[in-house]
Amino acid sequence: MGQTRFASGRQLDLICLGRLGVDLYAQQVGARLEDVASFAKYLGGSSANIAFGTARLGLKSAMLSRVGDDHMGRFLVESLVREGCDVSGITLDPQRLTAMVLLGLKDRETFPLVFYRENCADMALRAEDIHESFIASSKALLITGTHFSTDGVYQASLQALDYAERHGVRRVLDIDYRPVLWGLAGKADGQTRFVADQNVSQHLQGILPRFDLIVGTEEEFLIAGAGHDLLSALRNVRQLTAATLVVKLGPQGCTVIHGAIPARLEDGAIYPGVRVEVLNVLGAGDAFMAGFLSGWLNDADDARCCQLANACGGLVVSRHACAPAMPTPAELDYLFSSPVPITRPDQDPVLQRLHQVSVPRKAWKQLFVFAFDHRWQLVELAHKGGQDPARICAIKQLFIQAVERVEGKLREQGVEADVGILADQRFGQDALNAATGRGWWVARPVEVQGSRPLAFEHGRSIGSNLIAWPQEQIIKCLVQFHPDDEPLLRLEQEAQLKGLYQAAQTSGHELLLEVVPPKDHPSTYPDVLYRSLKRLYNLGIYPAWWKIEAQSAEQWQQLDELIEARDPYCRGVVLLGLNASAQSLAEGFQQASRSRTCRGFAVGRTIFQEPSRAWMAAEIDDETLIQQVQQTFEQLIQAWCSSRI
Repeated sequence: MGQTRFASGRQLDLICLGRLGVDLYAQQVGARLEDVASFAKYLGGSSANIAFGTARLGLKSAMLSRVGDDHMGRFLVESLVREGCDVSGITLDPQRLTAMVLLGLKDRETFPLVFYRENCADMALRAEDIHESFIASSKALLITGTHFSTDGVYQASLQALDYAERHGVRRVLDIDYRPVLWGLAGKADGQTRFVADQNVSQHLQGILPRFDLIVGTEEEFLIAGAGHDLLSALRNVRQLTAATLVVKLGPQGCTVIHGAIPARLEDGAIYPGVRVEVLNVLGAGDAFMAGFLSGWLNDADDARCCQLANACGGLVVSRHACAPAMPTPAELDYLFSSPVPITRPDQDPVLQRLHQVSVPRKAWKQLFVFAFDHRWQLVELAHKGGQDPARICAIKQLFIQAVERVEGKLREQGVEADVGILADQRFGQDALNAATGRGWWVARPVEVQGSRPLAFEHGRSIGSNLIAWPQEQIIKCLVQFHPDDEPLLRLEQEAQLKGLYQAAQTSGHELLLEVVPPKDHPSTYPDVLYRSLKRLYNLGIYPAWWKIEAQSAEQWQQLDELIEARDPYCRGVVLLGLNASAQSLAEGFQQASRSRTCRGFAVGRTIFQEPSRAWMAAEIDDETLIQQVQQTFEQLIQAWCSSRI
């Protein structure tokens, strides 16, 4: 492609102007939209998908649009922020709701699609929303065709183009033709991709000369060029603009045209697509554009830009959704380095895992977790105190208040840390509800306490239980595991853990494995834990978190080397307490102080055992319980911090 000569010293690589809404994707593939029972919620809208995808691929991207001052608008902004996308150009519209789309996946070629965009926020973008300094801060500006379809967004887009031309910002058009959004198809007919219309063609041709790069499918160039076939349409477009033209050819790949239109497309370079099993063609074009721009804005040549574009499009069509399906650089590196073509990305375990662990994730500071997922221990205390076990629900809500106070104290003291809880569903559902959504580290158990072989509280179909879990909650599973267990026992345990890991992969929840070697096992070699973790890695189980007992400094060194070698994406290790004394835990903290993988602690009975006994026995009131729990929790935090001075 040659040197693109982007302006230097720009804060942003790309600003995307256009649609920003919520996609509700049918979860039942093959069903009519009328028969769909549930939907998955994703960020959507062509421009937003491209902003999301380019940010994921490492560009400094920004979104320029409007959202409603509503829950869905906040969801969209937060989704972009998590990807590192600049959202300073997104305006809150208090008068309109955020746009929404319902999508079905009937088969590989049929996708019923209904736009809910009547008077929606992103179509209310106005010229006064466009700030010259913001446009001038970028190397390139992308606009999608929908934002030329009504007068208000047309004027806003022209204003952005004026500023871009004034400041040497490269201008990119994604034709993105949706007839329904131009009023050319029935309101419920979002699936139709092409309706010839002379007025639309003339409207688009009025803006084509203002762009440096124009990207579209065959149908989109037919509407832009008003030709009888693709080549005649491209020649009509070329008469209006000297822009680089990128024609998407579906599974065949794409071609890039810089000068005169060839007599046949085959006379130019055709860059082949990535052959994959198609699940959903929706979003493929946005992924293509994200990949192309990630190369183009880094001055890559045509071949590299198209390689990235075709790979991104190929991966997205093999997955549910669009924006969250966008690949990361790690996924693309793996795809390009594979010695054999990966035609089923959805069935490649490495690619599946990379898609979960190499995306932007919340960066946790040192972790101070109060673990009160205990069930039978608290039932026993309730019985001894003459209390109904239902009271356990109340005490766990008091624990939440104690954690709130600890968090406040840490903030006052300027301690860089995150707090968290480990609570169960049976007695701690209200506590889980209270903790979720506030930025805490939240995990909940799935194992039957004390089970060996491992059993799950809700039966073997663990995935059916995870459907109801908030995405931020972490699956915690305690397993009494020993690599020298009797073979049938070990195989049963391993089968359960593999099933759990696969369920977590499908649901998208992070997994914490708490591995505790059985205390009564005849084999008690010091490397039992190391061998246990190594065995689980060999089985293809890669938990986001490990939870283990205190180890010697030498053992920590071995564990660090194992985890770093086998899983560089591991989130880390947290130390468990096992009702040890505060002094014993402090010693364990000291031994772990040089560990590179130990991120914090998750301690329970050391904190709650005695206050809970006294509360259940009516010896102390709620406030005293909260104070005592807070005090012990803070003592452990102090011991942790002191071990790292």
